[in-house]
Amino acid sequence: MSMDDLLRRKFMEFPYVSTTRRELMVDLISTVEDRLQSQLLPCSLSPDVQNFKNPNGSAEASLRIRSGEKSSPIDFVIGSWIHCKIQKGVSLNITNISGYLNSSTKAPNFVFELIQSSPTSLVLILDLPHRKDLVLHPDYLKEYYLDTSLDSHRQSLLQLPEIKYYVSPSLFVRSVFSPTASMLKIDVEDEEKLEEILRDHVSLAAKAVLRVWLEQCAKEEEEKRVIGEDEKMGLDRRDKSFRKMSIKEELNLQFPIMFGEEVSYRVIQAIKEAFGVL
Repeated sequence: MSMDDLLRRKFMEFPYVSTTRRELMVDLISTVEDRLQSQLLPCSLSPDVQNFKNPNGSAEASLRIRSGEKSSPIDFVIGSWIHCKIQKGVSLNITNISGYLNSSTKAPNFVFELIQSSPTSLVLILDLPHRKDLVLHPDYLKEYYLDTSLDSHRQSLLQLPEIKYYVSPSLFVRSVFSPTASMLKIDVEDEEKLEEILRDHVSLAAKAVLRVWLEQCAKEEEEKRVIGEDEKMGLDRRDKSFRKMSIKEELNLQFPIMFGEEVSYRVIQAIKEAFGVL
């Protein structure tokens, strides 16, 4: 077995989360890789970036980034898990799978993230973040959000009494998601109920939104391609600004606390390179 196979297997273990959550993450990642296989390059991150820990072993993470072929609308697909012991008996566990498109297409990106710091509480972020101004481009709103009934998944999840809106403390985070985003918090009385909600509701919503992205956004269809250099330049400028701000607002603040300066610098530099914002 090659080193890349070993690192991928390690990544797909999701060792610190529940069986239901692990199965969901593996399902979503496998679906993305299977559907986009011909458009994706192998992961080129070094082993010490694909899996890393802090010096005392209280935090560990795994990261996979696969860039798209030059002829593909896929810029890159990124998946990660982070485990960090906050205090005795309390840990933070984050799992993520996201797909980013390049400036050859105007279509939205895909984001699915679960953030958990308690056995009975979890934050869900599920969205196709828009890459065009929805006020200036109402046709974009119609094509990707209205015609796909994307808002129905958020509405369905909010029917459950255990699920409420989640308001991120970051203004930047709140500004980049679409009006149909599922930014929700799940609070339950016992772990079994959380597993049930993940299995019977969150999983269905995540798979449905991913299906829309794969079928409506990530396909190599000529009519979805961007025409005109000005539009391409605008999309590229917006994408890079978003990625720089994401690193500044999230990784630069949190990674040094969890992993220390040396490890954080190495990993963030590799992410910047993959994001094209070095």
